[in-house]
Amino acid sequence: MSADSSHRARRADSPTWDPAQYLRHAGHRARPFADLLARVPDLPADPRPPRIADLGCGPGNVTVLLADRWPTAHITGYDNSPEMLDKAVVDHEGPTPGGGRLDFTAADARTWTPTEPYDLIVSNATLQWVPGHVERFADWVAALEPGGVFAFQVPGNFSAPSHRLMRDLAGSARWRDRLGDVLRHEDAVLAPEAYLERLTGLGCAADVWETTYIHLLTGQDPVLDWVKGTGLRPVLTALADDPEAREAFLAEYRAALREAYPAGPHGTPFPFRRLFAVAVKGA
Repeated sequence: MSADSSHRARRADSPTWDPAQYLRHAGHRARPFADLLARVPDLPADPRPPRIADLGCGPGNVTVLLADRWPTAHITGYDNSPEMLDKAVVDHEGPTPGGGRLDFTAADARTWTPTEPYDLIVSNATLQWVPGHVERFADWVAALEPGGVFAFQVPGNFSAPSHRLMRDLAGSARWRDRLGDVLRHEDAVLAPEAYLERLTGLGCAADVWETTYIHLLTGQDPVLDWVKGTGLRPVLTALADDPEAREAFLAEYRAALREAYPAGPHGTPFPFRRLFAVAVKGA
């Protein structure tokens, strides 16, 4: 699919994404995906190449890691951001060195239902944007081949200062009329035990765990720079037509983040909790 085809579609309630801003912290953001893949078992042996879906592929920078692990696989990255898909297509689409293929197409995790069997469905830092995402698990597991794998990781830091301060500010008297409903709340993801229960209830052998990374960020206001690429996107989208208001919000939020995340002699420590799950479908 070319970069100028159906990638232009976007849900009206979806934020606008900036691939360049997102990729400014690509190394830190890629590590949880690599840690997730390290716990994914080898896919079932089969005469045909593995079929893999990356749900919420973004700019494709971690989707390519799937081709490193399974060189002959046909891998499709799905996303609902035209900007992210355009970047992924230009940078990564086409044959892979191991004889497989990597392609990208528009889809929304809120409604995507597989139309073919998959050996692996993986999702990296996407499901927190999908209200009620556990209700989608049954359709995705049903599409797996016997012995196939559903694996995902989601942020588990919605109670961290970076997100709590953002929500508090958006809900304050000055901003609530414009921003009160645009941000995800603390229940955007479930507890690890809830994911374990749901996945085992679907007949999977599930491995669920959590990790808190301590990212050492550098540069001026690095935590603000980080969230500009992810969690702050709904605010930036809502205020895109009012640059003065946008800068006023950022000034207030920047001051709060500087206090919550003081810089140290070697950079700014940024704790970030993530939840992981690897579910293997029964034979």
